Formats: sequence, C-alpha cells, structure tokens
Amino acid sequence: MLKQFKSIIIIAMIALVTLCGATSCNSSKKMSKKEYKALVAQATKDLNAILNDETEWTLEEQMDRINELKKVDFSKNPEIVEMLERAELKVTNAIAERDRIAEEKRLEEEQRLRELEEQAKPKTAISDYFNMIANARDVTSANNYIKEALKLFESPDAVVLIRLNNYGDYDRPTTAVNYLNYLKDQKKVTVNVDNIKYNENNKITELELIKK
Repeated sequence: MLKQFKSIIIIAMIALVTLCGATSCNSSKKMSKKEYKALVAQATKDLNAILNDETEWTLEEQMDRINELKKVDFSKNPEIVEMLERAELKVTNAIAERDRIAEEKRLEEEQRLRELEEQAKPKTAISDYFNMIANARDVTSANNYIKEALKLFESPDAVVLIRLNNYGDYDRPTTAVNYLNYLKDQKKVTVNVDNIKYNENNKITELELIKK
C-alpha cells in the first residue's frame, strides 16, 4: 500500500513538471504571422482613429492604447512606428491644453468668487470715512482711514467741491487727498455729502459737499 502511494506521488510530480514545461513553452511562443498581421491592422485602425479624432475614447484611454502598442515590436513596420510617434505627440499636447484650459477656468472661478465675496462685504460710505478720520484716536489710525477712503476715488487728485450755501457759492476746489488730510487736522466734520460722480469702475471722480 505504501509503495502504491509513493508511486502515485512520483507520477503526480512528473505530470506537474511536464505541465509547467508545456505552459512555459506556450507563453514564450512567438507571435504567428497571422496574429502579427491582425495586430498591425488593428493598430493602424486605432492610431488613424486617434490621429483623425474619430474615436470616443477619452484622452487617457487614447494614451493607454498608445502605450499598449508601444510594447509591441513594430520595428519592421516603420509606418506604425511613425503613426505611434505622431499619435503620442498629439495626445500629449491635447492633455496639456485641456489641463491648461481647466486651470484657467479654475482661476477665473476663484476670481469670480473673490469678487462676489468682496461685493458681499458691507461697504463703508465716504461720509463714514469722514467721521472715522476726524475722530481717529491717533495720527496713525487717521492715516490708515485716509488710505482706505482713497480707494473709493478714481485717484487721490479727484475733485472735491465744497458748496457754502444754497445760493451757488463755492469754496476753492480741492482734491480728495487734501480734503481727507484736512479732516485729520481739523478733527471735526462740518459738511454733508451732496453729490457724487462715478466712473465706469464705480470710483468717485468728483465729490460735492455742502456746509452744514
């Protein structure tokens, strides 16, 4: 009985070695001419589809197919080699352009959201800045308020008119920066905002004040 069992084990081992040898032989078997011809035909079809934008594959799928074909030895078929090079360059450039456009759109969307956030912030009116500057606790604070207020103007030299009464009498014209500094020195506000002119960017081009 023991001898029979040993014989079975030996036969099984021989069969296993024979099977492994056969499998190895089949895996290393070279591609037949028929298989190679079919592969060339399919490669030509796929590469033409990629080059002529006639495929529904994504760019990543196209690149996967190109990389798959690059593993095959097409050295005896220079036409396929040349098509592979052109297809790889085309898809690489397409991916780069797609990513560039996506990045531009992302940055534009970020800018749009920043602008919406900025617009949603409560705005400080120029009249509020007058009071903040005049009542600032120190010169540094007043100067900071002046810098903020000037952002409302087209330029620091935007015209400021001061109407003395309702009869059309005006004080000498001044500029935004000069009037804001005047408020800093006077430490009081003696005018009301009567009229404001804006440019297309919603910046003050002319400010008309009237004495209280």
